[in-house]
Amino acid sequence: MAEFVLKYADSRGQVHQVSAVARNEAELRERYAREGYLVYSVSARGAALPGNRSGKLDMEKFLILNQQFVTLIKAGLPILKALDLLAERLTDAKLRGPLTAIRDEVKTGAMLSSAFQNQGLFPPMYITTIMAGEKAGSLPEVLDRYIQYQKLALSVRKKVLTSLIYPALLFSLVLALIVFLITYVVPKFSELYSTLNAELPTATQILIAISTTASSYILAAFLALAGTGVALYFWSRTPSAQEKLDHLKMGFPLFGDIWTKFQVAQLARLLSTLLLGGIPLLQAIHTAGESVSSVLIRKALATASQLVREGQPLSHSLAKTGIFPELAVDMMEVGESTGALPTMLGSVAEFYEEDVQTKLQAVLSLIEPVIMIFMGTFVAFVLIALYLPIFSLADSLS
Repeated sequence: MAEFVLKYADSRGQVHQVSAVARNEAELRERYAREGYLVYSVSARGAALPGNRSGKLDMEKFLILNQQFVTLIKAGLPILKALDLLAERLTDAKLRGPLTAIRDEVKTGAMLSSAFQNQGLFPPMYITTIMAGEKAGSLPEVLDRYIQYQKLALSVRKKVLTSLIYPALLFSLVLALIVFLITYVVPKFSELYSTLNAELPTATQILIAISTTASSYILAAFLALAGTGVALYFWSRTPSAQEKLDHLKMGFPLFGDIWTKFQVAQLARLLSTLLLGGIPLLQAIHTAGESVSSVLIRKALATASQLVREGQPLSHSLAKTGIFPELAVDMMEVGESTGALPTMLGSVAEFYEEDVQTKLQAVLSLIEPVIMIFMGTFVAFVLIALYLPIFSLADSLS
């Protein structure tokens, strides 16, 4: 007999983690399945916890893999044969190893969801989706929904990142121009004016003082900036720092509202996909809490989950967290009252995804001229400050 760590959900959707003794994993799974529980994972006591595998999953390649997997299953191939074909033809080394291990586990009689779970590489939502598909006997259908969800999520992220590329490039060029003028052009003029022994205008003196200070301390400033960046990076990886950063993002002018609505859209899309796949509400909330990246949203979902477990509707539970917009809560309430919550959550996601795109474009359209005006003003100040002594000297000679 061996001891295992078992994670399962009961008929109310409440998630439990217990230690249990059995001859093997299959026996333990069968025992709890007969009692009506949905088993999330089974691992030997002392084994590595899921999620500790190094490396990051390439979602685009993983999406292609799932499309191929679903196509093979729909064509009538058994799951094991489909895994054999994919493992043999997969070119991505990061996915080939885990997929081969999954195939080997399935060969020994393990559940597909358990095999994926044991790799510690795949998203919690994906594992839960496979579990639901296995339990309902509709694996291709639920994987199709997962694929559609990932396509939409990747599309939204790409649109947001694409919108940010031009302003980021413009800002970098402006910063490079400022550094070039301050550290190279201005010192050349300063050397010229030092030979004239003439009194310089105030604007020129200020510019030369700034240039001299910047040239003297630019290396130290760069090292300090790099050190601060590294320190902030490691600090931001702690849970307390992530929550503080989430509060900061939420309260940031203009972008705070966009960030909040983007998180709401992603969460609504995630919950809609899980509920349409047959996952009970409490389990869907639990899985969403493991899948979202925002610590603030995770804490809000934990609070909402407890309220839902006590019998309150999802809309009221989310409203009490104080994070979610009133419109999103109202739409969810309508979905609950009409029995169409998954569909309404999809509508919430679509509405806020479009709203994020519109507002982001509007904000970026304002940022670009602001950067250009700042650059033009700074360059004009530098040129005037550098050429004022020449004009003064010409006036004195005339």
